[in-house]
Amino acid sequence: MDSQKEALQRIISTLANKNDEIQNFIDTLNHTLKGVQENSSNILSELDEEFDSLYSILDEVKESMINCIKQEQARKSQELQSQISQCNNALENSEELLEFATRSLDIKEPEEFSKAARQIKDRVTMASAFRLSLKPKVSDNMTHLMVDFSQERQMLQTLKFLPVPKAPEIDPVECLVADNSVTVAWRMLEEDNKIDHFILEHRKTNFDGLPRVKDERCWEIIDNIKGTEYTLSGLKFDSKYMNFRVRACNKAVAGEYSDPVTLETKALNFNLDNSSSHLNLKVEDTCVEWDPTGGKGQESKMKGKENKGSVHVTSLKKHTRSGTPSPKRTSVGSRPPAVRGSRDRFTGESYTVLGDTAIESGQHYWEVKAQKDCKSYSVGVAYKTLGKFDQLGKTNTSWCIHVNNWLQNTFAAKHNNKVKALDVTVPEKIGVFCDFDGGQLSFYDANSKQLLYSFKTKFTQPVLPGFMVWCGGLSLSTGMQVPSAVRTLQKSENGMTGSASSLNNIVTQ
Repeated sequence: MDSQKEALQRIISTLANKNDEIQNFIDTLNHTLKGVQENSSNILSELDEEFDSLYSILDEVKESMINCIKQEQARKSQELQSQISQCNNALENSEELLEFATRSLDIKEPEEFSKAARQIKDRVTMASAFRLSLKPKVSDNMTHLMVDFSQERQMLQTLKFLPVPKAPEIDPVECLVADNSVTVAWRMLEEDNKIDHFILEHRKTNFDGLPRVKDERCWEIIDNIKGTEYTLSGLKFDSKYMNFRVRACNKAVAGEYSDPVTLETKALNFNLDNSSSHLNLKVEDTCVEWDPTGGKGQESKMKGKENKGSVHVTSLKKHTRSGTPSPKRTSVGSRPPAVRGSRDRFTGESYTVLGDTAIESGQHYWEVKAQKDCKSYSVGVAYKTLGKFDQLGKTNTSWCIHVNNWLQNTFAAKHNNKVKALDVTVPEKIGVFCDFDGGQLSFYDANSKQLLYSFKTKFTQPVLPGFMVWCGGLSLSTGMQVPSAVRTLQKSENGMTGSASSLNNIVTQ
């Protein structure tokens, strides 16, 4: 019966996952269909604008040519009209002279005839008909204004859509996720020497497989990439995965997107648990600061806030800041009572605050930076059962390194009320490496990755990041991968670390 139930549960889980996958695909298809309709409408509008622009240019050119023809027609007509007018005047004068000469032939008196003959001769000499050019100043030829648009017609007939680059292909094997950086590599399946640059788009997600359409963040764009590889560095890994896609661009247009690739970017993300921190600590997300005005004077006020749902407000702040909750993080309001909310607030001299996310397996890393004037602080891990009066490192349920800048400077590793002084300089920022399964807690100089100290133990319960601060403040960096340098040091570490057992031989403080 039990085996059948287990088998049925597996079938139900498989069907639910498949249904979710199909629904996501349907959402993608609907989103694509909507995109096809919108983009087609936009392209048609742009096509109309381009042709309207061509028509406008042709109309302007036509109008200009028509004006040229009309101006040439007017010029030649004016010249010819002028010549015709001159010729008509000359012809009229010549006809009048001809008539006068003809009449002079009938004169009988020799003296009058001689006078008339001299007048005719003088008038002929001065007659415009004999000084007039009988050659047209212009011809009727207009061929110099004829056009031949055969080449232009041929060119217009070759109009076609822009050549679009093919979609690149992202090579997951060549992609690298390390040290909170992601290197994405791609290639063109067909050589294209007209490609000018690439556009890479990425976004965070908590879903494996194909990118989802609904409930996802917007794509972030990196433009004008000249090569076929790009590295995004300094990322905070506050989601399980990241989606990537790339497209090639020539001088005119961008091509199709590559098939999206999903890369795992898992890292520990946590905030500080304000609900159980000491009242003398001002806690907000990843920062904690000593507050000397806290304590009894604020206790009733803080309890009043908690009773009014301040826990839920804190949860809302975290979700608003990160956008997507950590895979293992549960909102404060919905966390089981055994984990948060029911534990006592730290009090007395235990100026302690814990992280809000338990570590139950795997290797994790985070960094802590103290304010320059911080008098005393501790960084480490503790079981959830750490008592409200317990100080980090003074019980068998907590491990830490402690920095004291009050009266005398000390730097030490602490566990089970045993202390081991550390003969190294306190770094500006401390890196914490927790290998839960391997039972190791190591501390590093976050900048140089120099090993400060390592505890070797066997964790029997989930642990929480723990912090103590007095007269100063701490700020955390989470969502970080285990740095490559730390992984290398962990592999090569041989007899260079302390251990929890070695602390048992040290005098109790």
